Order: sequence, then structure tokens, then C-alpha cells
Amino acid sequence: MKKIFNVAVVGASGLVGRKILEILEERDFPIDKLYLFASNKSAGLPLIYKNTKYTIEELTETSFQNIDIALFSAGKEVSRKYAPIAVAAGAVVIDNGSYWRLNDSVPLLVPEVNPEALSAHHGIIANPNCSTIQMLVALKPIADNYGLKRVVVSTYQSISGAGQKGITQLADEIIGNEPNKRISSKSLAFNTVFHSFADGNDFTEEEIKMLNESRKILSLPELKIAVTCVRLPILGGHGESLNIETEKPFDISLLRSLLSNAPGISIIDSPEKDEYPTTALAQESDNVYIGRIRRDKTVENGFYMWVVADNIRKGAATNAVQIAELLVRNNLFDFNTINFE
Repeated sequence: MKKIFNVAVVGASGLVGRKILEILEERDFPIDKLYLFASNKSAGLPLIYKNTKYTIEELTETSFQNIDIALFSAGKEVSRKYAPIAVAAGAVVIDNGSYWRLNDSVPLLVPEVNPEALSAHHGIIANPNCSTIQMLVALKPIADNYGLKRVVVSTYQSISGAGQKGITQLADEIIGNEPNKRISSKSLAFNTVFHSFADGNDFTEEEIKMLNESRKILSLPELKIAVTCVRLPILGGHGESLNIETEKPFDISLLRSLLSNAPGISIIDSPEKDEYPTTALAQESDNVYIGRIRRDKTVENGFYMWVVADNIRKGAATNAVQIAELLVRNNLFDFNTINFE
């Protein structure tokens, strides 16, 4: 069993790619050789890892020789083309894009929720959508102990979820400049906007992602889940308002204790002290924060909770690195290759 690994970060110049580098360093991931890849526009740019300067290389079909783990965060089309190429060269791919998430041959993984799914991988492992990740970390102990009858979620999402382009558009609008690149035809500053609508659908792409990904990860294909996703003009952190109906009755104090002891969760819930999680509080943290836990008296087994996390860390980079750590810890580098479609 290897103890140190050759690691590639694909999309290293992007918001999540740079954060992946930061997380790898913070968690002292066992790297032998590090390779940074991006498009030809970013090739040649320097990045620092553990006080050493690395130069971003242009991603090509020959980039993955001798790579053990490739962490992708370069968008869906790059993942579609290059992930199978990386696997064919011998790498295990952990992909932050949306292309592979619902492929039946690809595990969709949140380490605190469904780590057992990793053992069935064929070389590609998908990282879920940021909003899905934090919600499911919160829902997992509820599902295991009380069962889920129905989940209603409304998200309050940072514009950083759209990457650097979203941040740049918001900043330009705030100072009165006309943005060069837009992620929305509507103004972001001092406004609330929806994600792009799916073709021929009344739901946005983000809402459909949360619905389908949650069902796959929890292995609950018929889970009743109602989703509305909203973007806010803030720079970091996603908030989610959850209304949950359970199959079994619960005691609210025991439920709160269950959540407080679950992995990856921190409870901040003292209304008498005006204490609850905020998106600012979650910045640069890998935990999912929960507050405002209170019974819903309009249904028999219902309650509310407010869930907050750093969408760039736990919602993307940290979750990907945690998958890589799980891969290493369980030595799951031998897999049956398939023809990805």
C-alpha cells in the first residue's frame, strides 16, 4: 500500500481549485508529487503550495500519466471529456462538476452520509452540489433514526456558488461598473435571483440537482422533497431553511442531542441569547452549522431547522479532499474498469 500519492488538481486556477490546494495543505494530505492543470488561458500562472511555487500546466490528454488521484473542478464539459481519460491512465478521479453525479456507475459521495458507496467506484467518484452536501449532513441522522416522510427546503445561497464570475459581477455592480461577464441577466447587487432554469422545466437546474442528488445519496428514490433555491448578494456561505416531517415521533430535545453528536455538525441554537448560525460565522469552517431547531405544530411529526455551511469549503473543496482521504484510508485504488458513457 502506498503511503504518499501523486495528486493532480484540474481547474487549479479557479475558486474551488485554489481552495482544494489550501485544504490539501491544511489537512497535510500525503502528497509525493503535485500537478496543477487548467486551460491554456491559465497555463503558466504560479500557485503556492507549502511554500513552494508551482506552475499551472495546460490540461491535455497526456496529463495523467503516473497520477494516483485527480481532483477535478473545471466544469462539466472538462469532466465529461477528461475524467475517463484520467481513469484510463490509472488515476482515480474525484469530480466536483455535475456531469457524472447521476450516472448509475458513479458513486455520489458525502463522507459523513454514505461512505460505503465508495467501495463500488469504477475510477470516477462524484462530489455533490454544494447545497445538497450541507443539507444531507444535517438530514442523515434524522433519516437513520426517525425516517424521512417529507422535506421542504428553501436555500439562501452566496453568489460565490457561481464561481469567480459571480463574485466579479456582484462587485462590479456594487461600485457602478457594467460587468464584462454576467452569470445572470438580472442585477445581483441588492437583489435576489434564481439560478438558470432547466430546459423545458419550471424548476431551476439547482433545484433539480438537490432533488435528484439527495434521493441518490440517501438511497431514497421516492423521497418527497420540495426545493426552492435563491441566490443572495453575499460573498460566502449558504443558508437553508428546512421543514421536515419524519416517519416516527421524536422528542425535540433528544433530536437536538442526536444532531449535536453527529459527525460534521455544530449546533448553535440559543434563541434567548439571540444565537444562531450565520453565513459569516461558517466562513473558513468545514462544519455544517444548525440552529433554530423547533417543532412544527401543523403536522404530527414535524420540525424546522436552519442549516449553514461554507459552500466553497464543505460544499466543494473539503468534501472532495475528505473523499480522497477515505480513498486512501481504505486503500480503494483497485477497481473494475468500465466504459463510461
